[in-house]
Amino acid sequence: MWNVLKRWRWAALILGLLVVVLGYSLWPRAREIDVGVVDRGPMAVGVTDDGVTREEELYVVSAPVTGFASRIELEAGDHVRKGQVITRMHGRPTTPLDQRTQEDLRGQLASAWAAERSAAAALAQSRRDLARVEELAGRGFVSRANHEAARTRVATDRAALERSRAEVRRISGALDDPGRAAPGRPVPVTAPVSGSVLLVPADSENIIAEGTPLMMIGDPAKIEVVIDLLSREAVRVSPGDRVEITQWGGPHPLIGHVTRVEPYGRLKISALGIEEQRVNVIIGFDPKAAGEAARLGHGYQVDATIILWSDPHALRLPIGALFRGREGGWHVFVVEGGRARERSVRIGHLNDEHAEVLHGVAQGAKVILNPGDGIEDGARVRPRQ
Repeated sequence: MWNVLKRWRWAALILGLLVVVLGYSLWPRAREIDVGVVDRGPMAVGVTDDGVTREEELYVVSAPVTGFASRIELEAGDHVRKGQVITRMHGRPTTPLDQRTQEDLRGQLASAWAAERSAAAALAQSRRDLARVEELAGRGFVSRANHEAARTRVATDRAALERSRAEVRRISGALDDPGRAAPGRPVPVTAPVSGSVLLVPADSENIIAEGTPLMMIGDPAKIEVVIDLLSREAVRVSPGDRVEITQWGGPHPLIGHVTRVEPYGRLKISALGIEEQRVNVIIGFDPKAAGEAARLGHGYQVDATIILWSDPHALRLPIGALFRGREGGWHVFVVEGGRARERSVRIGHLNDEHAEVLHGVAQGAKVILNPGDGIEDGARVRPRQ
């Protein structure tokens, strides 16, 4: 027996090494995993969208009449007082005439002069006729009807002469100094309130139509934010909800609250061409944030998160640990004794980072983050170094 073992000792040794290597290669290894912890901490759920700042009370000063406006000396950022004159509106100047129009008017003027001379001659003749009729009427040789007819002809000829003279004045005025400013007192345009100039659309002197905006006035210290939410999200928002204003340029968020939700929805086409019903939500800044909010102007872009629910001591787990089980509910893998144990959990609120745990795992439990298809109940696992 000893001789047999001695003879095959190297073969047995090699066979034993092969068995050990094969067993080691087939032995199940622990999978490396990322681990998160179920803990208690602050958690909030909200609706985030971009918004635009605006003045709480914006005043647009418009041209009261059509005319020539003088240059506006005020610039954006200047302070104005109530009743301060912004500009003055003058009558619109006449239009310069081209050569053909001038020649046409000169011909009309010559015709008007001839008509005036004819009307003057007719009036002189009718007055002489009236004098003879009155002389004969005094002797009783002219009837009353002929006397009244002579008076009527004088009145008619006098009216014709006045019309001719008015036509001569009209044509002469059109030919005399074309392009001059129209006469009359200028109309002052004043500021309706005291405040700061926000915008001057055009400060140069120009012909302005009635109703054209000349200046926008507001109070930079009174700023609010307007965000347009989808209608299905706006119904979840109520006045008084806390709002965090971010991406405004400062180091930390500004705090405000919802002041009102407008009851009117508007159709808006998204960048992808989708029709959406949008609702304006108005946000006011808290007094503590008003000082920094004054650095914002009218029409600045910000991001606003409306807090719909919050809990400073919520039992939470990382949202990456959740996955759907076979029956459709939420499940997690809990690390116990180096092995993964599948647990069914009941979840409350969700946000981008955490999920509120209502039932299924306790505080301090370690859960596997982003479990892959290779993780099963009872699988050996170890935290990734």
